[in-house]
Amino acid sequence: MLELLSGYLDRGETPPAELVQQSPENQLALAALQRVREAAGLLVDVDADGGGAPEGWVEGILGNLTREVRAGRSIPLSHPSPRASLSLTEGAVRGLVRSVGDQIDGVLVGRCVLDGDVTVPGSPITVKVEASVFWGEPIPESAERLRAAIAGALLQHTELSVVAVDVTITDVHLRREPGLPGETPVTGKGE
Repeated sequence: MLELLSGYLDRGETPPAELVQQSPENQLALAALQRVREAAGLLVDVDADGGGAPEGWVEGILGNLTREVRAGRSIPLSHPSPRASLSLTEGAVRGLVRSVGDQIDGVLVGRCVLDGDVTVPGSPITVKVEASVFWGEPIPESAERLRAAIAGALLQHTELSVVAVDVTITDVHLRREPGLPGETPVTGKGE
């Protein structure tokens, strides 16, 4: 499905509404692809002598997206009626974590894992998030902003018993800055 949705985006087209609306997984996949494309536009193209991204960097991101847009485990939700059986998918929670991370300036969320038995109400859950920051962003403060935002969103939108939000900053990227057409101004290199 990622390939199909990516094809529409590559052509500058909007995927048909019925394709996107047929499943929450497709909605998460499209939102994730759009965020990756937006973030990629901010990254500097580093030439061969400057190092560049590690081999498989983009493939790693797409692999994470493929895993994370899957529904995953069902997380039960409480309801006063004994007849009601409500649940939230693990994929929806990972989507929430990503969307919260996207609102933190200078941070790109990578992998997200819910560690613990989310299928049993009240079980202790540790949320493990890998992220990267743009050059010049203070790493400890960025990690703490991300951690606090994720914890707040999970408290507000889920019934998970989150005991910890572990944030690991795995990389630093140079940010592309707008300039004259044809220029490739960068920050963080040679400053």
